[in-house]
Amino acid sequence: MNAGMLVIIALVVAALFAWYVAIVKRKNQVDQALSDIDVQLAQRHDLVPNVLEIAKRFLAHEKELLEGIARLRSAAQGKLSGADPRAMAEKFGAENQLSAGLGRLFAVAENYPELKSDALMTRAQATYQEVETNVAAARRFYNASVTDLRNACRIFPGMLIAPLAGVIHMPPFFEAPAADKAPVNAADHL
Repeated sequence: MNAGMLVIIALVVAALFAWYVAIVKRKNQVDQALSDIDVQLAQRHDLVPNVLEIAKRFLAHEKELLEGIARLRSAAQGKLSGADPRAMAEKFGAENQLSAGLGRLFAVAENYPELKSDALMTRAQATYQEVETNVAAARRFYNASVTDLRNACRIFPGMLIAPLAGVIHMPPFFEAPAADKAPVNAADHL
């Protein structure tokens, strides 16, 4: 073999190794983003019992709604893991249902002036909005990380290197609930 051929082989090996490292970094970034979402969702889960307890004092006849939210919280709890994309998609769905349930609770609370003006409920709503903003930011970071990983794995030679880097299944996107995608009817808010 001549020196030119050795240089070409060395460059190809270096390029493949660099691509491998890039995929591993992107996979780790997805795992970090999942962990960030987990932290935010845990804050939401910790907030739910307090909100329900406050609301229970005023919304005794809304028992079904309150119990439904408690069930949704129980279903949504659990750690995210990037190992099983199907389990992740189910977890994301459960979280979206919990978010929708809490949204319904706060919408119902608007019809009760004494609950709406309660200092604890006002603080709980503000905390909930802050947590939801943080969840949305973590979701955007996660989805951007998933996009970067998918691009790196689907562009040649990434499709050959991805299994070597431990990327066998692509993680799902954390999508917005269907209710958030529906058109807004202004009459509902008047």
